[in-house]
Amino acid sequence: MNKPLRRIAVVAGAGAAAFGMAVAPASAVPSTVWTVTPSPANFTATNVGNVVMTANIPMTCTVSSASGTMQSASGNPATVASINSISFGVPVTAPCTSVLGNVTTVATTPWTIKAVDYNASTGVTTGYVDNITAAVTAGTCKFTVTGQAAGTYTNSTGILAVNSTSGQLSVSGATGCGTFVTNATKPTFRGNYAVKVAGTSTIPTVVGSNPP
Repeated sequence: MNKPLRRIAVVAGAGAAAFGMAVAPASAVPSTVWTVTPSPANFTATNVGNVVMTANIPMTCTVSSASGTMQSASGNPATVASINSISFGVPVTAPCTSVLGNVTTVATTPWTIKAVDYNASTGVTTGYVDNITAAVTAGTCKFTVTGQAAGTYTNSTGILAVNSTSGQLSVSGATGCGTFVTNATKPTFRGNYAVKVAGTSTIPTVVGSNPP
């Protein structure tokens, strides 16, 4: 092998080694282990304060509840719970409202709760509600909302705080809404839910850890 070829081979080999060192640590990072207590178990959740979906106009619910299952998991993100039923408002006595009229929201479930990061000092898990699908009717306006919503869960209070950002949710099939809601609208969804183990006053906990 002449000198130029040897020089190219050495450089190429060094570059390959450096690339291997760069990617090896990332591929070796262990998945987060999520310990849900109790697990598996059923849960219920009720709103604390108003639940508001804004699709150019605010749609406010004073009553909302959900139920589903929760379980320990591993991964990042990882599914630590599934929302199998969720309702917004109570017809006649406590309907959801908007300037377009009373609002009816029919969810297609399951929605899933994904855990991404855990802060051991605060006991707060950061993640998002995924697989959101809901048909919304406000007066003559009808549309479907799909996507995900960012959120946190706090072990000390049992509060699942949903606080989506613009662009996480989208609108499709908008009809009868004029310029209020269109398929280009980027809705947001915000609300706090108090989570309990079904049939009890026990607050479930979610703890993330990385194995050695």
